[in-house]
Amino acid sequence: MDNILEVIGVSKHYTGHKALDDVSISIAPGTVYGLLGPNGAGKTTLIRIINHITAPDSGTVMFDGHTLTADDVSQIGYLPEERGLYKKMKVGEQAIFFARLKGLSKADATTQLKRWFDKFGISDWWDKKIEELSKGMAQKVQFIVTVLHRPKLLIFDEPFSGFDPINANLLKQEILQLRDEGSTIIFSTHNMGSVEEICSDITLINKGKNILTGNVDELRHRFSDGRCSLTFTGDPRLLMERLQPMSSEFFLDEPKGAEQRLELKLAPEVKLRDVIAAANEATDLIEVGRVMASMNDIFIKTVKQTENND
Repeated sequence: MDNILEVIGVSKHYTGHKALDDVSISIAPGTVYGLLGPNGAGKTTLIRIINHITAPDSGTVMFDGHTLTADDVSQIGYLPEERGLYKKMKVGEQAIFFARLKGLSKADATTQLKRWFDKFGISDWWDKKIEELSKGMAQKVQFIVTVLHRPKLLIFDEPFSGFDPINANLLKQEILQLRDEGSTIIFSTHNMGSVEEICSDITLINKGKNILTGNVDELRHRFSDGRCSLTFTGDPRLLMERLQPMSSEFFLDEPKGAEQRLELKLAPEVKLRDVIAAANEATDLIEVGRVMASMNDIFIKTVKQTENND
């Protein structure tokens, strides 16, 4: 299946600053794609180019099989990190206003908005002014008007910012539901836990360059550095003594009843079956597992490596 979005060799310069330097990404339809990077890395510039707000100095953006044009913006929904609602307008009036701008009739917009407001538990705020809403409620309103017209591509920039865990989970489930219904989503965030939960692939940008691209699970496996965990009962000191020649690092968790968990980093030449054999001799082994690197560790390690190489 063709990619819904192709960014090919895109560069963008501002006075004395290169915001993007030959960046390329490919996004398959019906996926949640993580766009990651430190502050000032170039993510916002790339998002603005994809939204046709600004143009690249060089390179091409392909949308749904053709070169991106201004007409394609109607098929893109964008929730920026800096929210933009008119504080003196009533909530319902403003939501209908934005929906009409995106091509919905007043009747269709009202019907769909009422359904979304019920789902998000904010129906009682329909006739309130925006300035009366909490930050979280205002974010719910802007999320709704972003997705209401069901665009092919949705771009969410830090969508969970300011939400408590319950509402963040509500929004997360809605994002996954939109994906399951066919929407493609670009998810820009600093929350690496959310990336692990909802993104299939990521691109990490730093100083305007694409420094890492790949499938989330594959990247976590690649960066795991041969780490594994052993759950056991017995003497942890004896276990670590037996495994000392096979590992350079040990991390012993707090025991849970009789069971204990040891995480270790295997030396390059060591096979997991050798660790299992040694552990069985020293303890009663209950479970063995590979330890996947976290996206947070991958983010920090990759950014530091690229900065050290500059």
